[in-house]
Amino acid sequence: MTREKRFWSWVGIVVVLIGSMFVFRSVLTPFVAGAVIAYFLDPALDRMVRQGMSRLLATILLTGLFFAIVASVFILIVPLLQAQIVGFAKLLPSLIETATQYLTPFQDALRENLSSERVAVLKDATKSFGTELVGWTLALLKGVVEGGVAFFNLLALVFITPLVTFYLLRDWDVIIAKIDQCLPRDYADTVREVISDIDKTIAGFVRGQGIVILFLAAFYGIGLTLTGLDFGLLVGMGAGLISFVPYFGMLIGLAISLTIAVVQFGEWLPVVLVLAVFGLGQVVESFYLTPKLIGESVGLHALWVIFALMAGGALFGFTGVLLAIPVAATIGVLLRFFLIRYLDSPLFLGRHTNTPTPGAEDE
Repeated sequence: MTREKRFWSWVGIVVVLIGSMFVFRSVLTPFVAGAVIAYFLDPALDRMVRQGMSRLLATILLTGLFFAIVASVFILIVPLLQAQIVGFAKLLPSLIETATQYLTPFQDALRENLSSERVAVLKDATKSFGTELVGWTLALLKGVVEGGVAFFNLLALVFITPLVTFYLLRDWDVIIAKIDQCLPRDYADTVREVISDIDKTIAGFVRGQGIVILFLAAFYGIGLTLTGLDFGLLVGMGAGLISFVPYFGMLIGLAISLTIAVVQFGEWLPVVLVLAVFGLGQVVESFYLTPKLIGESVGLHALWVIFALMAGGALFGFTGVLLAIPVAATIGVLLRFFLIRYLDSPLFLGRHTNTPTPGAEDE
């Protein structure tokens, strides 16, 4: 088979995989979730096996312990959040009204400094942008709900995900060995090198970011609760859990917290304390946790992560969100790999390269 035919064969395989994912996206969620959890737990399982425990027993213990912890957290947290969610929903109209009142001076200043025609244009543009933003948000949420938390898929997540995690953990090394046997022999070493880079990137980002998210959710939730802020636990945990979207969680949580603080307290000290909670959280996350747990070597830019999450959620719902970071990491590694090859190729260097000529050293 010629190189061109091999290339188009791989392109065809990729197209078929993407098409299959799109067709079966409504039932993929528990399998993708199980694969993500298995990937996350596999290093711990390998350590248990190296210490002399059988892989089957280690898989049973590790899977059972992980899902027992997850279930315990839900049992403890959900009742606490339920009352806050109901109360926050009741308070939301007054929060919007308060935010509108604080924006009124800015609107008056715009009317004074701009002509009526420009104000009308600005209003139309703002209305159009707001409509599009709300429509896009609702469409994204609809896709996430349809793809991830519909009743059937919720049951699948609860009952099928642990099974998928168990079987993948038990057979992880076997699956990897089978995949390795299928690699084209002429390019096996190169493919292994690329896959190793992809693995390091995904592992560094996902495991590191997971710890950062849990820290921020706990820190914001506890910190806002200690300030006496109503719904502090709900807002803080929500801000921490959506912080996998760079800056988005912090900004949304800060805006909501400040609005609640203004409505609730009516004085500046609690507002300053809320600012201090988010400021300290960002300092710890930016200057210690992220450099130590994720580092610059991962190579995933914040904008690339945001785009990947938005595109994944829009295309595949909750399944797309789960796959966004691994796919983004894979594409990033492949682009860097091909860029290095391109910069070292005749296509980039051209025919007029600086090669030493005979007798040049003597001269």
